[in-house]
Amino acid sequence: MSHAPADRGPRRRTVLAAAALAPLTVAGCAEEAPRNPAPGPGAAKDALVMVIRHAEKPYAGDTGEDEEGNEDPGFLAGRGWRRARELPTLFPPTPGAVLPRPQALFATGGAQGAPARCRQSVQALGSALGLPLRTEFAVGAEAALGRAVLAARTPVLVCWEHTGIPRLVAALGAHQVLGVPATWPDRYDLVWMFTRQQGRWSFREVPQHLLPGDA
Repeated sequence: MSHAPADRGPRRRTVLAAAALAPLTVAGCAEEAPRNPAPGPGAAKDALVMVIRHAEKPYAGDTGEDEEGNEDPGFLAGRGWRRARELPTLFPPTPGAVLPRPQALFATGGAQGAPARCRQSVQALGSALGLPLRTEFAVGAEAALGRAVLAARTPVLVCWEHTGIPRLVAALGAHQVLGVPATWPDRYDLVWMFTRQQGRWSFREVPQHLLPGDA
């Protein structure tokens, strides 16, 4: 009988130790449960951004035209208006479309009196696709434009002044991608396509082939 308390002591300590460890075991299992956690708010989502230059502007010594044919140096040339009218054929629902249908459409805007060529270049496209044209960003605001483009529903099409396109590409974080030119070439018939998948950008250049003489 004198040995009974000594026998119960170690067993009681074992039970208490197991009880103390039980919450830690449960907590550890709870932390390991989500093996594929959802991306955090800062994670880079997949994106497809198409960038074009505005359509043809008047050559030196010539003037552009508005929708009624009135002369205006800040507007498109006649060939530019023809390109703008043909631009919707690059996208669905046109049979054989070579580009994906945009879900958001941006063009150079900003200060009143700024050249309207970018807006004119895509207004027929916006009407054909039923997309509102976002023009709240001016040339020089490419950092803010890039943030808005990446926040918009993808795919996105941006029509921009050629001098600001490299800054837009940098704002997207795609300027160091293999094959991206440092400047936009002296052409109006190209589409630059930037695709981001799993946080990595890729680039390809697509010719428009809309008008006679396009490369």
